[in-house]
Amino acid sequence: MRALMTRAERRSAVAAPRERDGFVSRPADVGGLRLHVRERVVPGAGAWVLLHGLAVSHRYLMPTATALRPASLYVPDLPGFGLSGKPRAVYGPGRHAEVVAAWMDRAGLRAAGVLGNSFGSQVAVELAVRRPDLVAGLVLVGPTADPAAPDAAGQFRRWVRDLGREDPREIAILARDVRDAGARRILGTLRRSVEHRVERRLPLVAAPVLFLRGEHDPIAPRDWLERAAAVTPRASVPRAGHNAVTTAGAQVAALATAFVAPGPPPGQRSGISCSAASSALAPPPAGPAS
Repeated sequence: MRALMTRAERRSAVAAPRERDGFVSRPADVGGLRLHVRERVVPGAGAWVLLHGLAVSHRYLMPTATALRPASLYVPDLPGFGLSGKPRAVYGPGRHAEVVAAWMDRAGLRAAGVLGNSFGSQVAVELAVRRPDLVAGLVLVGPTADPAAPDAAGQFRRWVRDLGREDPREIAILARDVRDAGARRILGTLRRSVEHRVERRLPLVAAPVLFLRGEHDPIAPRDWLERAAAVTPRASVPRAGHNAVTTAGAQVAALATAFVAPGPPPGQRSGISCSAASSALAPPPAGPAS
């Protein structure tokens, strides 16, 4: 039995730019680039920043974002994706991280919990390496790119295998995201994803890291997460499939919240609380989350 989105989650995913579930769309200018950010601000609460994966946008992160309470939530569309501006250049993880850091500086965000899914995990790692002051802790869900599939063709084959494990109702959301990004950007970003050796960057991360994966995720297999955790300081590897942030958002949010307590919002004293890291494996969420 596959994990499925609820009707409410589907409506929240496609609501932007309309308000829904406390989330509103805010434009931000970052060095002349228009960034679309879906946000829900809770006064006095810590902040989470959620970073989406390849070919998609804030839309498929909304089931997890709505379940992350109590916290202020910020879900930007990376440059070229979703409702953000479309620069001619195709960015890799490092350039995306620079844009996210500049936006966080502008927004006054510090010591945030950062959750990245798939390619967004690579951006999150670069953000933590380059600007450790911005990151209280990392939650990497289905991180790419496994060195065992070191080229675009290998990653594409894994993605095709994953399709049969996903909720068919994701197709309408994915179609919007693919239309917004365009084939050139998607293929170019895939190439930059496999060129980025995330396993060499992980040892440089000072923040605590939690790895999650869907139980049947072929893009981020269990042995890849275990190898990644072995080179990452203070990493835990609970079992969680590839679009778990979409089809098992509540479970992902619960695991993330238990691991990272983000720092307070701007103007308050910074701080972080993080659960003790270990290599123990937690039980997977109820039902396969692919």
